[in-house]
Amino acid sequence: MLEPKDNTVNINPTAAKKPYHHGDLRDALIEAGMAMLDHHTTQELSLRQLARNAGVSATAVYRHFPDKDSLLRALAAKGFAMMGDQQSQAATAAAATSKTATFAAVGAAYVRFALSHPALFRLMFASAPPRDLFSLPDHDISEPLRLLRANVTAIAPPNTPAETQKIIAIRAWSLVHGLATLALDNIIPLDDAIIEGVVGGLFK
Repeated sequence: MLEPKDNTVNINPTAAKKPYHHGDLRDALIEAGMAMLDHHTTQELSLRQLARNAGVSATAVYRHFPDKDSLLRALAAKGFAMMGDQQSQAATAAAATSKTATFAAVGAAYVRFALSHPALFRLMFASAPPRDLFSLPDHDISEPLRLLRANVTAIAPPNTPAETQKIIAIRAWSLVHGLATLALDNIIPLDDAIIEGVVGGLFK
């Protein structure tokens, strides 16, 4: 039987007031996947379960995500965008202080994001391709890395060589990523005072 030519798919038709268009369905599926990560590991995620949670057919899901890996990549990309938004807000709130305080606020936001979204945070870096991210142009990197580069440029003395700036960036990134990972692995407990003390201490 031929499928109807109508390009809409209903999500929970008994509750929804209007159907989702295909363009909206992809975003809705990503949001449903993000909600699943709040309660499940990436290993427990499945496209069929996503379809059930979103109230659509598995066929509708496969049109947007032909396999699980494509879904995980989309969720990771969404995670980096969310982290970037959270860090940008922290930078804006700290902008009236100093450049180093702004940098520290962005780093602390990184750690807090990881603690708020543990499964998503692990997925984001498990999905990252093995490459030197610092060698890529700005348009090929995520917002968190763009912020890291910008903050390093802001605090570095004039005419600081690019290789030195890279080392500063790696040092800062290693600190916040390591701190977040230690907490997520239940090796150390974290609260706001510890986060602020450790991250802020990088610039003292």
